[in-house]
Amino acid sequence: MVRRRWTFALSVLLSAAAPRIVLAQAPRDTRVPDATERIKLSGPRFGMTFLPPALRDSLGAHNVKVGPVISQFGWQFERQFLGNPGGLTAVSEWVLLVGGLEQGTFLPSLSWLVGVRSQNGTEFGVGPNVSPAGFSLVVASGVTFRSGALNVPINLALVPSQSGVRVGLLTGFTMR
Repeated sequence: MVRRRWTFALSVLLSAAAPRIVLAQAPRDTRVPDATERIKLSGPRFGMTFLPPALRDSLGAHNVKVGPVISQFGWQFERQFLGNPGGLTAVSEWVLLVGGLEQGTFLPSLSWLVGVRSQNGTEFGVGPNVSPAGFSLVVASGVTFRSGALNVPINLALVPSQSGVRVGLLTGFTMR
């Protein structure tokens, strides 16, 4: 009777362990990608935006007087998804900016960009933008310079709208 119980217990144990042993020795399916590493690269942003005359006139109709160039200050919330070492990296970022502070004006802007970054730091993204000029699409491109744990992006953004194209130049930093 005791021998029968030990045999049964050993059979159950081997049955439970056998699939793990077989899977550990089975070759890995290369069609299934490895898990993706996610990195948060958020940080401050600052720069300037060039406003087209039609947009300045539109703002002037609402008692907002600004020159052709306004300052921009804000924060970028970035998530980087590492998939293929040495290849392209997927990036999703929210950019919240306030413009015109040096002219006594508060012009908020929010953009959501989805794009890619290459191994050498070249990047491109596109997504929606909302600001006092209305809803539009933003297209941005740039490069991120790396020095140790410090990342310094320099980006050029184009935001076309019914009032013309806003052109922004932003930089900032992140720590990794």
